[in-house]
Amino acid sequence: MALTNTPPDLLRRSVDLLILRVVASGPLHGYAIAQRLRVVSQDILQVGESALYPALQRLLLRDFVKATWGVSENNRRARYYAITAAGKKHLAAERVEFERMLNAMARVMEQG
Repeated sequence: MALTNTPPDLLRRSVDLLILRVVASGPLHGYAIAQRLRVVSQDILQVGESALYPALQRLLLRDFVKATWGVSENNRRARYYAITAAGKKHLAAERVEFERMLNAMARVMEQG
């Protein structure tokens, strides 16, 4: 299969996939999602607000996440995001595709 994604589309899909994976562990507010990505990736993945909140909006519109209002750990009103059944199904499918892409890239890198 040919690589047909433009880099911006690939980046958007990657951010969406990472967010879904993080909220699959439980509901989190936006800042906590960004922090979890940063911590788990050992500071390699730093998703700023300009990428995070549009991605969350895309996921909401596609019914891959749902949002509810709550109070954050510092007593501020925050919107918490949780994965939906449709989001879990999408995450599973995207994860298979992600693994396939990583394997293809590894084969190319090994060929030199």
